[in-house]
Amino acid sequence: MARLTLSKSSLSRESAQLKTFERYLPSLDLKRRQLIAERAKALRQFRAIQEEASSVNQRIAEELPMLSTGRVQLQGLARVTGVVLGKENLVGTELPVLREVQVELARYPLLGKPHWVDKLEELLKQVLEQRIRAQVLEQRLRLLDEAVRIITQRVNLFEKVLIPRSRENIRKIRIFLADAERAAVVRAKIAKRKRAAEA
Repeated sequence: MARLTLSKSSLSRESAQLKTFERYLPSLDLKRRQLIAERAKALRQFRAIQEEASSVNQRIAEELPMLSTGRVQLQGLARVTGVVLGKENLVGTELPVLREVQVELARYPLLGKPHWVDKLEELLKQVLEQRIRAQVLEQRLRLLDEAVRIITQRVNLFEKVLIPRSRENIRKIRIFLADAERAAVVRAKIAKRKRAAEA
């Protein structure tokens, strides 16, 4: 840290710096609040997707108990062929947005598989889409966590370090300048008395 110069120009510089810090702090705090709100929203969405996935799994178990026999070949009924992601800029943080999940359903002869395989395919498609959506939300949560951590560090830097340091420097400079001014007045009075005594 540079040594503090106790002068009027230094006081002016510190005052301008303090005004700048105080002007930027509310916008940083607002940014932090927006990121925290978006993180809470993403967390709610993530939990909702997890609940949906578990309800679909439960539906599969309840509506298609014949799956447990393992007699029907079910590999490759549904597979993800593409995922279209977009980007969203939220107060300077690039976040992924899921635009589309492309799922390909297998073709099979109608008489070659039981009738319930159609229903299973649709449920598997839902499960795959939910898994991809959950992965994107997980990535979004990680990025939001990191952004909140960084912005919180900046807010704390301004609130707990830079602003208090500037205020303390201004206080020290004012005390020094006030003492120097008083000392100058006292010296002037002493000089005036000496001149009056000599005359």
